[in-house]
Amino acid sequence: MGHTDTIDGKKIAAEVRAKVAEGVKALQASKGVTPGLAVILVGTDPASQVYVRSKGKAAGECGLNSWQFDYDEDVDPKVVFDKIAELNADENVHGILVQLPLPKQFDPDQVIEAIHPDKDVDGFHPVNMGRLLSGLPGLRPCTPSGCMELIDHTNTRLEGAEAVVVGRSNIVGKPVAVMLLERNCTVTICHSRTEELPHVIGRADIVIAAVGRPEFIEGEWIKPGATVIDVGMNRKENGKLCGDVGFEAASGRAAHITPVPGGVGPMTIAFLLKNTLQAAEQLSGAR
Repeated sequence: MGHTDTIDGKKIAAEVRAKVAEGVKALQASKGVTPGLAVILVGTDPASQVYVRSKGKAAGECGLNSWQFDYDEDVDPKVVFDKIAELNADENVHGILVQLPLPKQFDPDQVIEAIHPDKDVDGFHPVNMGRLLSGLPGLRPCTPSGCMELIDHTNTRLEGAEAVVVGRSNIVGKPVAVMLLERNCTVTICHSRTEELPHVIGRADIVIAAVGRPEFIEGEWIKPGATVIDVGMNRKENGKLCGDVGFEAASGRAAHITPVPGGVGPMTIAFLLKNTLQAAEQLSGAR
């Protein structure tokens, strides 16, 4: 068995962010427009606070404007919907992101639909999901886009390859399956009710794990020479972070594998910034 390449998500994300910074300068020079990202945070979930802070910091480093709007856990949804409407109408705001999960008084689907599709930098609006499924240009979900970028960096052959996606969420599983299909992979989507999962994963040239269960996919199931993208971010009982794939055993078999942390995570934020730049270019008529 050859050497396993651990994919450096931090390094690749830094390259994406550097390109975004160049694009921001170019847009300022050509149109006098600085891309602006507005983030809405409801409640005090510690993980969400960390994410939102890192999004704001990364935006600033790329030269974007960013604003954060914080609301109490028990806020009336109308207050948040009014803020979204105001941001939809604000010409200085090109990207709007509402940090999920939301407290129980919110219907997340309604919140996502309230954001104008052209400012939906998360790529979750049904219009953008429809554009993705139809192969039309639009804002695409950040984590799946990041996964594809990581695969491209490994020079893994996509055309005709067997790709297995474990997980069927609207955030990762479904969109990444569509993106793999677009690149001429043969795609299988698996989930908790899939029969003979080890057998299905054993055929895969590319595995995308996005099921949200610690080390749910055993390393021994991985086909030798496969490329493994682990989207999971779980805490073990001992407090250590781990992915959805048993990393130790898998890294003895895979040709390329993402670590957790330091794999997919940094890519999500990089593509959020890339989407904000793309939205600003489109809204200002630069593309």
